[in-house]
Amino acid sequence: MRQIALEVNGARVMHTIADNSVTLVNFLREQMGLTGTHVGCDTAQCGACTVLVDGKAIKSCNVLVVQVDGKRVRTIEGVADGETLHPMQQAFSARHALQCGFCTPGMVMRGISMACEGTPPDPERIRSGLCGNLCRCTGYEGIVLAIADGMREMQKQGDVCAGL
Repeated sequence: MRQIALEVNGARVMHTIADNSVTLVNFLREQMGLTGTHVGCDTAQCGACTVLVDGKAIKSCNVLVVQVDGKRVRTIEGVADGETLHPMQQAFSARHALQCGFCTPGMVMRGISMACEGTPPDPERIRSGLCGNLCRCTGYEGIVLAIADGMREMQKQGDVCAGL
């Protein structure tokens, strides 16, 4: 048994972990009820489980929840401001950058992370940044365009990376 404390989507969370081998994705889904973070491959290959930890994109299937003790975790459920979608979510909607939607939460989180890292809204740089996030449906073009649009909008709005 181990007590952990972390911030999830802006809320302080204290939880007792009975098994140190619980992954972050399973904690988020099963303990927190945050099912927007998807389990795809369980081997850190597909990126469907991408979340932000202290502002950086990580694959939550490859991280133990005890490793994020004391850190800030942001999931897809925590990027909108109430009913107002995050600029990256708005761009995905406007560009119809999804089909089945399974990869979309991970793609949005990776797009936000790239914007916060200062990646320019250049299609080739975006494609390179997405190399660890897989989509079986779209062919990526709409995703790349949506991330570029989202990056530009985030730049216009200023410090939208604060608190992530």
